[in-house]
Amino acid sequence: MSHTFPQHVIAEIQERARLGRYGVRGWGAMRRLPDFDDLLILTAPAGRQTGDAHREPCRTRTVLGTRHARDPVVLDLPVTIAGMSYGSVSASAKEALGRASTMAGTSTTTGDGGMTREERNAAKTLVYQLTPARSGFDPDDLRVADAVEIVLGQGARPGAGALLPGAKMGPRVARKRGLPEGVAQRSPAYHPDWSGPEGLAVKIEEIREVTSWRVPVYVKLGAARVAQDVELAVTAGADVIVVDGMQGGTAAAQEVFIEHTGIPTLAAVRLAADTLDRLGVRGEVQLVISGGIRSGADIAKALALGADAVSVGVAAMIALGCNSASDDTGTDVTADYRALGTAPGSCTACHTGGCPVGIATQDDMLADRLDPDLGAERVANYLRAITAETAMLARACGHASVHDLTPDDLVALTVEAAAMARVPLAGTTWIPGASDS
Repeated sequence: MSHTFPQHVIAEIQERARLGRYGVRGWGAMRRLPDFDDLLILTAPAGRQTGDAHREPCRTRTVLGTRHARDPVVLDLPVTIAGMSYGSVSASAKEALGRASTMAGTSTTTGDGGMTREERNAAKTLVYQLTPARSGFDPDDLRVADAVEIVLGQGARPGAGALLPGAKMGPRVARKRGLPEGVAQRSPAYHPDWSGPEGLAVKIEEIREVTSWRVPVYVKLGAARVAQDVELAVTAGADVIVVDGMQGGTAAAQEVFIEHTGIPTLAAVRLAADTLDRLGVRGEVQLVISGGIRSGADIAKALALGADAVSVGVAAMIALGCNSASDDTGTDVTADYRALGTAPGSCTACHTGGCPVGIATQDDMLADRLDPDLGAERVANYLRAITAETAMLARACGHASVHDLTPDDLVALTVEAAAMARVPLAGTTWIPGASDS
C-alpha cells in the first residue's frame, strides 16, 4: 500500500471527483498530534511530603477577569464549558449545559445564534460570545451576561467562518438569526465593524461602556500565530485570553481546516503563557486553554504550563450523551447512527442535524431524546470528577492549590513534546531548543 496514497486518501479523492466539493464534518482533528499524554507529572520528593500538608483539601477556586472588571468571574473549579451555538446544538442541550455549570460551580458559554432563555435561566454564570456573524446578537442579552467573549478564531478552523447547514436552520433558529428557514449560513471569518488591534481596543471599550465596566472581556483565539495574537489581545485591553488548540471541536467545518490548520494545544499553551510573562501581565490577564482537554491529568498539565483554567467542549458533549448507543429514554439508537453512515463511539455527523441522541440537532423529535435533567447531572458529575483528579495530582506534587503547579512538575516522553512544552525529556535535563541545554 502506498504511504502517499493509502486507501482513505484514494477514497477522499474519488469523493471530491464525484461531488466536486470539499468535505465537511464535526468534531476536531483526527490525526495523531503531540498532546498532554506526552507529558508526565513529577510528584513531590519524599523530603517535601509532610502529613500536615495533606490534611487540607487542595484548593480549586479560580478567578477570571481581574484586570479591569468590577465583577470578575469566580468559579469553584478551573474548568469551564466552551462556547457552542444555539443552532449547532439543541435548546435542550444548551439548557442541560447551563444547569450542569450551575451544579458544578462553573460557567458555560453561548455561541453563534445568541443566548437562549433556557440557557440564561439555567446558568448561574454565563459568558456571552460576540462572534463575527453577529447571529442572534442582542445588546440586552449582553447586559445580562456575566462575561463577554470576543471570538477572533476557533481551534478547529482558525481563519474560517462558522458553518450552519440548512438542516439545522429550523424555525426558531432562523428567527433568532434573522435568516430563512432551511438555508445554510456561512458566517464571515472576521468582524464586520473593525479590524486590527486599534479596532479591537475600540470594540472592547464599547463593551465595557455597555456593561458599565461590570463584567470581564475575554478574547478567544484559534491557536495559529499564538504569540502575536496574544500580544494583540493584551494590548487591546482584554481581561482574559482564551486560546483554542487545533484539537478543539466544532459542529461543522471544512475538513481541510480541521486537519491542516493551526497548532496543537500543547504547543499553544506554553507560547501563550510565555507571551504573558514577556509582557509582564501574568496574573493580571488570565489564560484559558481549550482544545482536546479530557481529564484531570490534562488539566493539571495545562495549569502547570501556565494556564489559569481550561475549557471543555467535545468532552462536555460526550458527558452529555454524544456518541452513546442509547438515548435518555433507554432506546437503542444504533440503527439511527447507521443511517448516517457511522456508529456510536465514532460518530462525527454533527453537521447533518440527525443526531441520534438529540444533542446536535434542531429536529424536535430528536431533541426530545435528550433529558436536560439527566444530561446536566452527567456533565456536572464529569466536571466534578476531573476537578478531583486535578486536585489529587496537585496535592501529590506538594501543592495546596491547583494553581501552584509549575513546569517544574513536568517531564516529557518525546523530543517533540519536550520542545513544545519546554520541559526536560524524561530521565534527562535536556530541553530541546533551549539555549542553555
